[in-house]
Amino acid sequence: MRLLRAAALILPTLAAGPALAHGGHAEGLAAGLAHPLLGVDHLVAMLAIGLWASQAGLARAWALPAAFLGGMAGGIGLGLLAPLPTGIEHGVAASVLALGLILAISVRLPGTVALPLAGLFGLLHGAVHGAEIGGSVALTAVGMLAASSLLHAAGFAIGRVATRHVTLARIGGAGIAAAGLALMVVG
Repeated sequence: MRLLRAAALILPTLAAGPALAHGGHAEGLAAGLAHPLLGVDHLVAMLAIGLWASQAGLARAWALPAAFLGGMAGGIGLGLLAPLPTGIEHGVAASVLALGLILAISVRLPGTVALPLAGLFGLLHGAVHGAEIGGSVALTAVGMLAASSLLHAAGFAIGRVATRHVTLARIGGAGIAAAGLALMVVG
C-alpha cells in the first residue's frame, strides 16, 4: 500500500513537461508564428517597436524594426547555443518598460543611440525565444521573426494614426511602461 501511494505521488512528476515562459509551444513554423503573440512581454514589445519607429523621426523608419529583428536573430542563436544568464526575463521586462517610457515622454533619440538600443532589446527577446525553441530550429526562428515583423508593422500603422493624437500616443506609451513594470514585478 505504501508503495502504491509513493508511486501515485511520483508518477505525475515524471510525466510533467518542462516549464516554459509562455504556453502553447510546439515545433516548426506554426510555433514560431504563434510564440510572439502568446507572450504579453513579446507582444507588447513588438508593437512598441513599431510605434517607436513611426514616431522616432529617423530618416529611414524601417531601420528601427530592422535593428530589433537583427538583434533578435542573433539572440535566438545565443539562446540556442549558450545557457541564459539568470534574470534575463527581467531584461526583457526592462526593455518593455524602457520602450514605454520612450513613447510616453516622446523621447527623440538620435539614430546612433536608437538603433543599437533597438538591437539590444531584440537581442534580449531573441535569446529568450531561442532558449525555448525545440524541434525544427530554422522554421521556428523564421516564424518568430516573421510574426515579430508583422507586429512591428501593426505597431507602425497604429503609431501613424496616433501621431495625430499626441495625448493618445503618450497614454499608450504609459500603458506599455506600466506593462513593463508589472512584468518586472511579477517575473
